[in-house]
Amino acid sequence: MMEMEHGPDHDPVSVASVALRVRDLDTVTRFYETVVGLSVLSKDAEGTVLGTAGRGLLELRKDPGARQRMPQEAGLFHTAFLLPDRAALGGWLRHVADLQTPLQGLSDHLVSEAAYLADPEGNGIEIYADRPRSLWQWHDGQVAMTTERMDVAAVLEAATPWTGAPEGSMVGHVHLQVGALPEAEAFYAGQLGFDITTHYPGATFYATGGYHHHLATNVWNSRGARVRQRPSTGLEEVRLAVRESARMKGVESLHLDDPWGTTIRLGLSA
Repeated sequence: MMEMEHGPDHDPVSVASVALRVRDLDTVTRFYETVVGLSVLSKDAEGTVLGTAGRGLLELRKDPGARQRMPQEAGLFHTAFLLPDRAALGGWLRHVADLQTPLQGLSDHLVSEAAYLADPEGNGIEIYADRPRSLWQWHDGQVAMTTERMDVAAVLEAATPWTGAPEGSMVGHVHLQVGALPEAEAFYAGQLGFDITTHYPGATFYATGGYHHHLATNVWNSRGARVRQRPSTGLEEVRLAVRESARMKGVESLHLDDPWGTTIRLGLSA
């Protein structure tokens, strides 16, 4: 496997951005500004685009009448915002402690350290920092990942002052809820051509270029879920950046839906 030290946005296919449908645009926008540290790049009556250093990472689409998505439905498990390093993660943890923002978990996954929370409309969020690729352990094409308790004291000790999501922050991966893993693997690995990098009980992880995962699918809450009924709050689409040298097996459309109606949009990157 590749062990080059670069961000996941330099892999053959990576996540460019995510779009969410929300009821209360102002409240959700303010959360991603204040808590996550993204900057508003554009905003009008219909929606907001947020990101960092001029790079759009999250689009919020306003729909006050949208049906509230149920936790057991297919769709978003979490959007994972990758910070440049452990120092930035420590700074963010100090920041949310000052805000008294509730967190849902703090984990060490061997390849990364991560914090979990949800936005005001229940959309899952991960804020994480990778360990260097040279420290990841691979066995027969599978990366070693687990869920252990984060060494919070060590992360906080490394902290630098938080002034918002720093340049270089990105959507490192997106984790999806699906109805069944075999069908998910047939779509994301078989049709889109991602490598399967590891399995957890009830979950499959996918990547290109030797990353631990750009996408993941699980059935922890959604086993047996049917095709999504839209419009509803939550995930609208995942946008993938495809480097010109990459080839997506059997994909000719600019966008397509997975077996549960989650839209995956493809676009070329430099």
